[in-house]
Amino acid sequence: MNLQERLKIAEKLGTYLLGEEEEWNNIKEKAERENAWFTKIFIDTAIYNIATNFLNKRLMIGWATSYEVKDTPNPQKNIGVVMAGNIPLVGFHDFLCVFISGYRQTIKASSKDSILIRHLVTKLTEWDERIPKYVTFEENLKGCDAYIATGSNNSSRYFDFYFGKYPNIIRKNRTSVAILEGTESETDLANLSDDIQMYFGLGCRNVTKLYVPEGYDFLPLLEALKKYEFYFEFHKYKHNYDYQLAILMMGRKFYMTNGSIILAEEHAIFSPVSQVNYEFYDNRQELTEKLTSNESIQCMVGKGLIDFGCAQIPSLIDYADGIDTMKFLIDLS
Repeated sequence: MNLQERLKIAEKLGTYLLGEEEEWNNIKEKAERENAWFTKIFIDTAIYNIATNFLNKRLMIGWATSYEVKDTPNPQKNIGVVMAGNIPLVGFHDFLCVFISGYRQTIKASSKDSILIRHLVTKLTEWDERIPKYVTFEENLKGCDAYIATGSNNSSRYFDFYFGKYPNIIRKNRTSVAILEGTESETDLANLSDDIQMYFGLGCRNVTKLYVPEGYDFLPLLEALKKYEFYFEFHKYKHNYDYQLAILMMGRKFYMTNGSIILAEEHAIFSPVSQVNYEFYDNRQELTEKLTSNESIQCMVGKGLIDFGCAQIPSLIDYADGIDTMKFLIDLS
């Protein structure tokens, strides 16, 4: 397949994603049944973002052109891709990078998110019988020429042990933060609530820590976060909320809640599901410089940073961990 053929079939996939074919709807329902965190609203949100921000023909052409992607890279290599499963189709960007670059790839799909990606590759195969030469699935990745692996801090040690002698991108735990000034509008706070709560807060681009000035009024934010009160309909989320609330109460720690999410003053940038940590700051410039060098931070949201409400809408060039995946692949040639 030459580059134009790869771009054309990727565009066709984007159209399919936004369609209402019965088979596709059944697959989405199956993915929801297999993983209780994958609700219909968030599966559809992830699919919409992929179709509009990744699989748009104009965007893909500009993206591929900027890297001078060739019809067929020389030498032709096989890339092992270990996908995460924290949010729906979180590994799709890696899949697309390898596919558009022209390399073959062997995917180890997450057990939490295997249904969607496997189905999409099946559809590609229906449209073009050459696809199996480019994409396969395996439970154990061996004999690949390079690896892209996403997981936790713990799993990254295993990835490094097995894949370290090959060219690789190994990703660890990351999360996102927001810097507030206290002058945010109702719209800003409503959008921030999406950055915090979309996908139940399970993504590395979800905001789990707030930095606020002394004297910050939390009431407008707590009101904005009521947008996600419906989370209490999901027992897995409610169980997390009840558990975290009990820990804070037994520890006699100060907290705030609107009845569906907890705000707690904690130094850690990572927070559990249903809780958001916060910390006060004095000097915004010094804080921003400090956070920029923190390798555990994926995104910083706020005025002059990533716009409120945009943390979970990455573009083709918003690479995980700030590592340019396409450059990594192109350089393999």
